[in-house]
Amino acid sequence: PINRELKQHLVQLFDQVSQHARFDVHAAHVVTTERASFASPQAVVNQFSRWYLDLGFIGCSSHSGRRTFIANAARKISTVGGSVRDVQLMAGHSNLTTTQRYIEVDADCQRRVVELV
Repeated sequence: PINRELKQHLVQLFDQVSQHARFDVHAAHVVTTERASFASPQAVVNQFSRWYLDLGFIGCSSHSGRRTFIANAARKISTVGGSVRDVQLMAGHSNLTTTQRYIEVDADCQRRVVELV
């Protein structure tokens, strides 16, 4: 699954770059650098570090967005009829235990659920 707004932006980006004479859909990358037509995983990690440092964010990493997505998805998945197993699959984790490490425990929430059941 992909967020509708993100998909729209990616389609717009594709439409823009595909107009160039040298465009090759099989070799194209979304993340590029000034010197290359693609960015290495380490270059992406370094860029996130620079952004967070510039913004004054302490303790953030390139993985922070992934953690936030998984935690928020876990919190909201039941509102659309899903389960933590769906979050596991979206995260690409082979083991549910890995997904559970991203999810905060909320005792108040647990009490409210018990009252509903």
